[in-house]
Amino acid sequence: MIQVDGIISLIFFVLQIIALGGAGFAVFHAARQRKDAFTAVDKLTKPIWLGILVAALLVLLIFPPVSLLGIIAVIAVCVYLVDVRPRVDDIQRGPRR
Repeated sequence: MIQVDGIISLIFFVLQIIALGGAGFAVFHAARQRKDAFTAVDKLTKPIWLGILVAALLVLLIFPPVSLLGIIAVIAVCVYLVDVRPRVDDIQRGPRR
């Protein structure tokens, strides 16, 4: 018989690793960007995004991503990765030809 608890624990562990990896990447990416790139694309400032992302990373280190705080942290990281990061990257690449 398959141990359901072991499979669920493994799924939660994989989700935790993915969430931590995404948050770590988001913090690293935000820290490397120019300060003016964030305001140029009408987003929150770089220090605010760094604060949000570092807080999300710390929450994900303490709580699982399926808890209420973990879900909020994952949403914050996803907003950065899906909405802010592409625009900041585009503005720093310059006009496309």
